[in-house]
Amino acid sequence: MNQQEPATVPASIERSTVSALRERPRAQVLIIGGGINGVGTFRDLALQGVDVVLVERGDYCQGASGASSHMIHGGIRYLENGEFRLVKESVQERNGLLKIAPHYVKPLQTTIPIFSTVSGVLNAPLRFLTHKQQGKPKERGAFLIKLGLSLYDSFSRDGGSVPRHQFAGRKKALQTLPLLNQDIKYAATYFDASVHNPERLTLDVLRDGEQAGRSADTSRARASNYLAVTRIAEDGVELTDQLTGESFSFTPELIVNTTGAWVDQTNAAMGEATSFMGGTKGSHIVLDHPELLAACAGREIFFEHTDGRIVLIYPMGDRVLVGTTDVDADMRKDAVCTEEEIDYFFDLVKHVFPTIEVNRSQIVYSFAGVRPLPKHDATQPGFVSRDYRIERADRQVGDRKIPVLSLVGGKWTTFRALSEHMSNDVLELLGKERKVSTAGLAIGGGVGFPKDEKAVESWILQHTGPQVDAQRAAVLLTRYGSRAEQVIEYLEAGTDKVLDSTYELSIREVAYIAAHEQLGHLVDVLIRRTSLAFRGLVTGELLTELAEALRGPLNWSDERVQFELRHAEIVLDRFHRVQVQNLVV
Repeated sequence: MNQQEPATVPASIERSTVSALRERPRAQVLIIGGGINGVGTFRDLALQGVDVVLVERGDYCQGASGASSHMIHGGIRYLENGEFRLVKESVQERNGLLKIAPHYVKPLQTTIPIFSTVSGVLNAPLRFLTHKQQGKPKERGAFLIKLGLSLYDSFSRDGGSVPRHQFAGRKKALQTLPLLNQDIKYAATYFDASVHNPERLTLDVLRDGEQAGRSADTSRARASNYLAVTRIAEDGVELTDQLTGESFSFTPELIVNTTGAWVDQTNAAMGEATSFMGGTKGSHIVLDHPELLAACAGREIFFEHTDGRIVLIYPMGDRVLVGTTDVDADMRKDAVCTEEEIDYFFDLVKHVFPTIEVNRSQIVYSFAGVRPLPKHDATQPGFVSRDYRIERADRQVGDRKIPVLSLVGGKWTTFRALSEHMSNDVLELLGKERKVSTAGLAIGGGVGFPKDEKAVESWILQHTGPQVDAQRAAVLLTRYGSRAEQVIEYLEAGTDKVLDSTYELSIREVAYIAAHEQLGHLVDVLIRRTSLAFRGLVTGELLTELAEALRGPLNWSDERVQFELRHAEIVLDRFHRVQVQNLVV
């Protein structure tokens, strides 16, 4: 079972999102791919008044967008590749996202442990010029890192949202982080940003687009997940519902292909073979490890491992994220974290924190994705450009040609700028003018989000009542941002009950998610609507209780409930190393 291609489920009914496309099977623009770049383009075009439709063959943010390192960053290491334009844009977009999406994007203090002073100075120019590692990797020393961080800071001069970097010697560094490898000579500390809920940020961007396109008589911004483009049809493309297996024709004036690492496969399905992509796989593990969590002291530890690969140890709440690898991906196989990669992660932890033991029993979750990188031939994966470009080709459909714009590359941090770039190209082809810029435009639950901890406490107090206690209000604010007010209104409009298996969900919140967030499967709630799977909190009791809570809102039969329980168990085990014990089916 490929996670991108869910099995047809028993006795499924047509969803309202699919019905809306069947009833009006045409649009000016069809976007294929519901990762952050596709969804960002959907929002941007909707704001310009374009009649735009987005389809995603799996769930939103299910591919590479949901398998990121959860960082919003400028990409300091890209300086070595000479990608100054990308780094500058990334830093600016990072600063912007801290302001327009404060509910999900937070400042992240990052420390680089450094083991030498001038190492790598001679190798760096060769890496810069050839994009290859020359011989045995030589670690980047303090001189190179200081130079890079100074340049990195310079990109934040206008509108900077984070402090400048700082350098510390061995003694001071070990006072702050005493369990670091005692062989360090320096530690450099700077700030980037994190996004703890990339899936929910993607959903927020999507809902912004849907709302922007809504008018009194019709919607000019429609989207559906679990709906795939399967081939070119006589008057457009054929869309196939991945939950029912039913197909219908859809007619766009223009197509945007934002399917990431699958861009070439999507183009092939539309009758035009391309070879733009050369994605690399990146894996991560999530640890329940209090000692390692405490050793990080709230900071991301970002460093060069012994093989020259830039890796990270990253505290997230009460868990620790460790990653990532960068190996050429085989698109014929599922992207999963392998045993060899886990051994690599344990080795890198030992390199930085030699006295801390880690083992497989502490892994609560793992994930992997394929980066949408361009074809790179002999260039080593770590040196492949993270920048993006847009390729245009025309597809013959019946007696007319449809322009197809394919996105090659792209990274999480720059999604807003990239979406604006893509939208500008679309607007030019449609002969339309831009009405509004998304720069500085708050996203979803970032509108009116509390500005500091005191304001957060005040918000929680104001939204505590008979149906929602302070603990639940805090969970809802974290999950939805300021949109939590709408959720709380929904919860208070009827009788509610917190699930027995977790205080983080209630019967009516599950119904709200089912009504507003396009669920296709039970597992969508666990992986992409909440962080319950990521934090290792899935139990057999939770699965069973959640399936029953979804039965009514989604009209699931007994057969469908049993299918969803089994499907969730398979996906969690196969793709995330989560084995749910005592599952009742």
